[in-house]
Amino acid sequence: MTSYRRLRLPGATYFFTVNLSDRRSGALVEHIDDLRAAWTMTCRDRPFRTEAVVVLPDHLHAIWTLPPGDADFSTRWRLIKTRFSLACGLAGRRSHSKRRKGERGLWQRRFWEHAIRGEADFRTHLHFCWGNPVRHGLVARAEDWPYSSLHRDLPLGRVPRKIDCLPDGLFGERMGEDHPSYGYLRAG
Repeated sequence: MTSYRRLRLPGATYFFTVNLSDRRSGALVEHIDDLRAAWTMTCRDRPFRTEAVVVLPDHLHAIWTLPPGDADFSTRWRLIKTRFSLACGLAGRRSHSKRRKGERGLWQRRFWEHAIRGEADFRTHLHFCWGNPVRHGLVARAEDWPYSSLHRDLPLGRVPRKIDCLPDGLFGERMGEDHPSYGYLRAG
């Protein structure tokens, strides 16, 4: 069994990638109101600041800042996943292990996180969130994708004229250990 060690820094800012089990699914955007409700309820119960978020049909990326003294992002993601799954009523393929643990099989069990390491790293991941729908070919311009915090940030003057879309292979599970943004350790 694989053992995951996560970098837990109280009050830190993190970038996350969270996937559905079926990467062909459109459940996240088809049930966006359920996802928003699960997110809002979790943030109310266990506060965090959403610096950026982009929701695509089968996965999402988010940047969160946790409260001082708090590093428990795993419970927050568990709550969001559970609340969304129950609200939308969907389930995925369930292995014996998933059935035994009471999982609905909609989400991948794990998620990927990266502790943000400064302003340049933050900007890089922020642009990644904003540009991700373009990179996936869902829209021609980032501002055309409706499920993005970009629309919250535009009126605040936080968005540059040109949003850089970073090439494949620099984020998430495809990122190599030699990349400066590599943010997780696996053992076991």
